[in-house]
Parts: sequence; C-alpha cells; structure tokens
Amino acid sequence: MSQSSLWQIHTETGNFAELCNALYQREISFIAKGDYSNAQAVQTRLKSLPYYISRTAHAMTKVVAESHSPLSLDYQNASWSAKQSKKIPLTGQETINEQKSAMRWYLQKDIRVGLVVPVLLVDHIIIDCIDRIDLDKQRIRTNVGGWFSLTEIDSSDNSAILTKTSDKAINKRLLKPNKKIMIAACAGQCWQGNTTQRPIIPTLRELLLSCSINWRDFKKTLAI
Repeated sequence: MSQSSLWQIHTETGNFAELCNALYQREISFIAKGDYSNAQAVQTRLKSLPYYISRTAHAMTKVVAESHSPLSLDYQNASWSAKQSKKIPLTGQETINEQKSAMRWYLQKDIRVGLVVPVLLVDHIIIDCIDRIDLDKQRIRTNVGGWFSLTEIDSSDNSAILTKTSDKAINKRLLKPNKKIMIAACAGQCWQGNTTQRPIIPTLRELLLSCSINWRDFKKTLAI
C-alpha cells in the first residue's frame, strides 16, 4: 500500500474527522484567549492551523492504526488516555545520585537533535524535543525547557522560571525517558502531592511530537 493510499484511508474515516473537529475547537479556544500584539499575529496563527491540525490528526490516526503506541486515543477529546498511577512516576530519578545517573543517558553518542524527551514541570511532565546539543559544555537544550546541564545536578537544574501568564515560579527538570514517564506526559497526567488531578490536555505541538516517540527505543524517533 502506498503512502498516499494510507493517507486517503485515514482521512476518509469518521474518526479522523472527529479528531480534526476536536482539535479545531480546542485551538480556536486557545487563540481566542491568547494575548496577541496585533491582528497579523492572529492571522498568521489561523493561516497555519489547518496544516498542523491535519498533520497531527493524520499522525495520531496512523500511530493507532499501526499499533505504534501503548496509549488509547480519545477521538472526541483529541487526546491520549492511559491509567494514571497514584503518584508521579519518578522512581529511579528522585535522589541527586539517581538524577546524575539518569543524565548520563543523554551523554551517549547516539542522542540526536530532534529526539522527543520528557521535562518535569512541578506536578506534571510535558513532551519536549532536543533542539541543540553542546558537547563542550555537556549540556542539552530543549525547545520549551531551555538549557539543562548533564553533569551538574544542583539548583540550576531545578531553577525557577516564570510563566508568561503569572509571576508564579515553576521548577523544570529534564528526565530520562521511560515508558511510565512518557505515558504520563502524553496523557497530560498531573498530581498535587500524592493526589491525582484532572489531566492537562497537551498542546498541539506536544500531540504531534508524541507521534514521533519510538516506544521500543527512546533514543530513536518514528517517521510519521
């Protein structure tokens, strides 16, 4: 079966249409609540929306059809779903020594730009990707999280950053990917202490990145 035929099958299904509709509703709501400096910024965002929504819906549908993900797809809400553990899944990455050990995973030669990685933001984990690797200073930069040292685990790795919408500081930390962590990130699972909270719907960008996760080898990406 050709790639074009596969695309046609996906786009002709009711699930694909439902997925696109849910994504449109969510993104339009985000845009309506956004703080834009001028009308041109809104126009640019709206102009690119059909492309990214179609691309994301296609990728999510294909991932499910080809059984690339352990997650279930909620077509009505355009989100991934999975059973949530009672506490955030950081086992093996909690103490300073464990964090140092986890960061050595990123020092391997086969870690590449574009790799999908998890970043902890206080009570939930987001999907991010590597956009720069600085071997001289042994650090990695992710698109949303910024720079992370791979050798010095101290206050700089859990430094406070300010959100755009408030003055509340949030802590960020690069995590080593594993199945439980990536499932929690893709499904938007969050906690307050040891109490589960209502999931946070990942952004359109995160949903698209989630379709690139190679669940058999987190050091590689899928071409969707």
